[in-house]
Amino acid sequence: MTNQVAAARLGLIGIWSMELRDGDPSEVVDAAAELDELGYGTLWIPGAMGGGLLSDTSRLLSATSNATIATGILNIWMHDAREVAAWWRDLPEHHRSRFLLGLGVSHGATIGDAYRKPLSAMTEYLENLSGEGFPSEDICLAALGPKMLELARDRTAGAHPYLVTPEHTATARAVLGTGPFLAPEQGVVLESDPQRARDIARPFVKGYGQLENYANSWRRLGFSEEDIATTSDRLVDALFAWGDENRIAERINAHFAAGADHVCLQVVGPRPGVADIGALRPAWRSLAKALI
Repeated sequence: MTNQVAAARLGLIGIWSMELRDGDPSEVVDAAAELDELGYGTLWIPGAMGGGLLSDTSRLLSATSNATIATGILNIWMHDAREVAAWWRDLPEHHRSRFLLGLGVSHGATIGDAYRKPLSAMTEYLENLSGEGFPSEDICLAALGPKMLELARDRTAGAHPYLVTPEHTATARAVLGTGPFLAPEQGVVLESDPQRARDIARPFVKGYGQLENYANSWRRLGFSEEDIATTSDRLVDALFAWGDENRIAERINAHFAAGADHVCLQVVGPRPGVADIGALRPAWRSLAKALI
């Protein structure tokens, strides 16, 4: 998939939202339809903890007409490749053409004893999908390190890095080259007071910092053990864009300048972890007006 095709399929700006999975189903349908009308190119939903991800994806496909619906990510340890391919084959064509399968290897702490070398496990999963006829141009990988980025480059349409900086985007683009798409997630807090913004973002960053693959990613970006252990202001400010719409746009443009084709925004509300779609919809509207 060329960058031009990716841009046309994904759009420039998307929304990454836990709430679009965990919220009340009727609210999810209504919000997804509005996001589609607002012009967001792709709606991304998480699946690291498994559950009914495919049925939730089907709900979003039915609620929208134009946006691509993407998994960010489907946990390869919790979904059999054959079952994923069978679900995909059963989709109506007009839904299948708007679906993007983002895959991830999750974390050893989450999976437990079944966890094994992530690169070989992902390679095997991709081979199983290919054997079921699932097209590589409809797959991307949640790649942070160079080896997974290389696999994304060689075997899929692109990469979807999570909790990264524009500097990571530049590094990822260098590994991917000019063909595969690059769609980083960007955390957002629409709050101009530095203390309040950091208070909202910090628990989110702290939780992910306890997972080794994210901590390693931040170490590669130059953050110290103290930054990670204390969830420093420096780390929070690098991973989250906060402020008004203009300041958010500056961070997004930094990703584009570094080589991103698409940036998906994860707007974090005043109560992180609470699936309150109503609290996020004004921010989604405001960002759409400023960015799309």
